[in-house]
Amino acid sequence: MGTQITPLQKHGRKYTYADLHDVEVTGINPATLDGSALEVLRCEAEYTQAMVDADADDMRRLTSPNLVYVHMSGMHQTREEYLFDVTSGALRYFHIGIKDPVINVDGDTASIDFTSVLKANAYGARGTFPMHATHWFHRSPDSWIIVNPPTR
Repeated sequence: MGTQITPLQKHGRKYTYADLHDVEVTGINPATLDGSALEVLRCEAEYTQAMVDADADDMRRLTSPNLVYVHMSGMHQTREEYLFDVTSGALRYFHIGIKDPVINVDGDTASIDFTSVLKANAYGARGTFPMHATHWFHRSPDSWIIVNPPTR
């Protein structure tokens, strides 16, 4: 196991990852992050756990309704198509690593670049799939949500 993120107190909010049992965040020292960057990392980690749990409600809460998913095969899916595949078991995640995240925050927009290490059964192909990922975020009134890249 890599470096686990420990509970932090920043800007009156406590960030702990102990409740995310199938997510591993490595290669970052959270003590170096400001409040917004910590919030973005927590959103990514919560979303990742929701993928493992096949929790469509949490995945909807953490994403924009018009989010488009692009798979490593190049296939594009709407949010609802993707959620159907996750909840039906066509896509089954067992453990997900968020390796070496780099978080950039600019006002109400943020991005996180990282290597996603998925232990999954993806449409019948079972294995560990490391891949580069970039997720974009927009600050909603209450939290950050995952959105399409600015060019989409």
